[in-house]
Amino acid sequence: MSTATGTAIESDPTVRRMTGTTAHGLIPFDVPVITEIAHNLWQGGCEDGLILPPNIRHLLSLYRWESYQVAHRLRTSHVVTMHDSAGQDTSQVSRWARWVSARRRTGAVLVHCQAGLNRSSLVVARALMLDGMTADEAITLLREKRSPAVLCNPAFEAWLREKRTP
Repeated sequence: MSTATGTAIESDPTVRRMTGTTAHGLIPFDVPVITEIAHNLWQGGCEDGLILPPNIRHLLSLYRWESYQVAHRLRTSHVVTMHDSAGQDTSQVSRWARWVSARRRTGAVLVHCQAGLNRSSLVVARALMLDGMTADEAITLLREKRSPAVLCNPAFEAWLREKRTP
């Protein structure tokens, strides 16, 4: 928590919250910036200047317009341009999901987008499916752990439901 201004400002992304209304379905949400979904698997959003928690060893950013301050050494980090739109190309989602699955065996992985509801959910749900969950199980887990607003982009949810594990 920062107090340089004399005002307590919460800067821990596991505590700091994001609120708003989704573009898809106009669903209100109130979520921590990042949420632990499963062992070594974190999902969330991003605000410029937030310090990445030191337990995160691998970072996959699906929102290149804001970034974390990284004050520790990451093992791996990638920035991918992805949009939260019905027409988003999903041809690389399984590739990044495999990357997430492999990396979480060696340390905590954070997959983030802007608010941690659609793009990051698409990749994290697919990673969970590659690790043995059904689409229904993965989507339910994300909605329980992160927010009922997860995967409000109907094209992303439909894409997951069409996929079979590996």
